[in-house]
Amino acid sequence: MTTLMIQGTTSDAGKTTVVAALCRWLARQGVSVAPFKPQNMALNSAITVDGGEIGRSTALQALACGVEPHSDMNPVLLKPQSDCGAQVILRGQVHGNMEALDYHAYKAEAMSAVMEAWRSLSERYDVIIAEGAGSPAEVNLRANDIANMGFAEAADCPVLLVGDIDRGGVFAQLVGTLELISHSEQTRTAGFIINRFRGDISLLEPGLDWLTERTGKPVMGVLPYLHGLVVDSEDSIGTSGTSEAGALNVIVPVLPRISNHNDFDPLRLHPGVNLRFVGPDQPIPAADLIILPGSKSTRTDIVWLHSQGWAQAIRKHLRYGGKVFGLCGGFQMLGEQVDDPDGLEGDAGSAGGLGLLEMTTTMVAGKQLRNVKGTLAFQTDRAGGDGAVFSGYEMHNGVSQGEAFARPLGQIDGKPEGAISADRQIAGTYVHGIFDEPAACDALLEWAGLDHAGTAVDYQQHRLEQLERLADQVEQCLDTDWLRELLEY
Repeated sequence: MTTLMIQGTTSDAGKTTVVAALCRWLARQGVSVAPFKPQNMALNSAITVDGGEIGRSTALQALACGVEPHSDMNPVLLKPQSDCGAQVILRGQVHGNMEALDYHAYKAEAMSAVMEAWRSLSERYDVIIAEGAGSPAEVNLRANDIANMGFAEAADCPVLLVGDIDRGGVFAQLVGTLELISHSEQTRTAGFIINRFRGDISLLEPGLDWLTERTGKPVMGVLPYLHGLVVDSEDSIGTSGTSEAGALNVIVPVLPRISNHNDFDPLRLHPGVNLRFVGPDQPIPAADLIILPGSKSTRTDIVWLHSQGWAQAIRKHLRYGGKVFGLCGGFQMLGEQVDDPDGLEGDAGSAGGLGLLEMTTTMVAGKQLRNVKGTLAFQTDRAGGDGAVFSGYEMHNGVSQGEAFARPLGQIDGKPEGAISADRQIAGTYVHGIFDEPAACDALLEWAGLDHAGTAVDYQQHRLEQLERLADQVEQCLDTDWLRELLEY
């Protein structure tokens, strides 16, 4: 077994895509490979084959490897619930809620879960490509580090350092990071990868030579800026995408604790959809469809919606014939009330919902985690929707009930799922990923007012194509002979 770790000079330096690219490149050669992220902080997550929960980006890397995502691949997942607190998930299951200082003290124990998961993966795969988090040079977080060099030292694995040249200052990033880590960590840093380069490579080469001379470390390669690349992001909200004239205007509020916004990637790619995320204190534009996204802290995000004027804007939107859709936490917000008696998402308490669907939600212990398949159970004006197949996953604590469920949006295993209002303007579901299947995406967009169906992207096929595109860049732009030697295969 060989482990190689990819670390970055900053958050969003490209660690996730580099790991996915290496995983796909190795899998194409028949190598038994798995991804590994010791610690992740993200509100985008996925369900694993063993019934656990890991970061969505790690699940994408598992897809690149051609294997099912497993909770061992991301043994520590932190899901922020406030500026200073998060839900801690160990090896796929909820461990509890912790404030930042408490978790910092707990990291020594969390390291045991990390190493146990890594050893378990090591018994099943020949190569592990591990991904760091943030930067290894955060001097205030180095004590008991489990996300970057702390893991690399414990696993005794080489590290490649990735820097993002598109932001500028890449040489300062790489040299500065190297200067701020210990001598042993400098020694295990085997080389550099420069990411997101645009322009004539010959103009960069003098800088590459200087970097190697200055640090004694080789540059393994320079990866280009890939225009139009849309893959599952770890936490940042993607905004790229194109739409045709006369597109359906869809807006999504960026909730303070927005979760699983990868739900919207198929809409970003849809040529008939103009998708826009609306952040805090931004004006709320006119739209055909408003979608309330998932939330890690539903009650506090409801309060935020009210403070930002969304409740009034949604009611006006409905008066003018617009449609409203809720996903998971956003679905809960459409109801009359959300109760959290045990404080599962923060302080215990209740909050009034938007009152658009006749239902109430109570947060209960025992998170629902499951992959699902079902069919839509409603008709559009053009007789679409009914019977369209969807797939996705459920990930929530809330249990909702009320008269709204007498009109289900769909069915899963013969049981009703979600709800649609009597006037057919408002709908919601607990299923993340409901737009991923083209037929379901087209049916829901037709309900929302899109005039022409049949143009939805096959999102799963798109993901695979993007992974192949990334692997091609490894083959073309990195020193693969040196990489094979480093991986000892």
